[in-house]
Amino acid sequence: MNKLAIMGAMQEEIDPLLEFFKDYKTIEYADNKYYEVNYKGLDIVIAHSKIGKVFASLTASTLIQKFSCDTLLFSGVAGAINSKLNIGDLIVATKLCQHDLDITAFGHPNGYVPGGKVFIDSSKELLEVAKKVAKNENLKVIEGVIATGDQFVHSNERKEFIEKTFKADALEMEGASVAVICDALDVPFFILRAISDSANGEANFDFDEFLNSSAKISSNYLVKIVEEVIKR
Repeated sequence: MNKLAIMGAMQEEIDPLLEFFKDYKTIEYADNKYYEVNYKGLDIVIAHSKIGKVFASLTASTLIQKFSCDTLLFSGVAGAINSKLNIGDLIVATKLCQHDLDITAFGHPNGYVPGGKVFIDSSKELLEVAKKVAKNENLKVIEGVIATGDQFVHSNERKEFIEKTFKADALEMEGASVAVICDALDVPFFILRAISDSANGEANFDFDEFLNSSAKISSNYLVKIVEEVIKR
């Protein structure tokens, strides 16, 4: 690894990282801000993409192609589908899908378009690092499927559809699009989320209350993963 990209969707998701690294240089590009830092000899670029798949794709592409990052870590929050996930719990994606990608009218499965895949696998090596860190820090981290879509899911009906169709454990709005970019450009990636809401009818209340605390939980764990990556 020569240069590491760290992404979040919202400013609240990267603020704890900027507070931790402190000494960073801000670069403005493509209507966004990118924060460059050197930490223990490793060059890192941090960015929040803004919400949704299009902005996340733009930011991931920029981090890889303009800033020459060769590994990408994503830290943020998600809604739970798996009933075992509680607010503040950590989930790392073994694979990701786009739950709102739908050309089933042409006989294709949900989440698929020709030339693409329903699921994109995360980097096995980075997952192993994450598991080692979780064990060392005595953290409960669930591995599972994360489903991505351009909608903030707040209905049980939609949640049940995604669970049934994709066997997904958590929901968010960026991860799978980042996975598509990294997979196409052959860049190892890792998507980490802390649960901020239950993705049901009470999502708005939960999300506002737990966004900041869950973002800090996710970023604290991510920093430990960065430390482990540097050791290697």
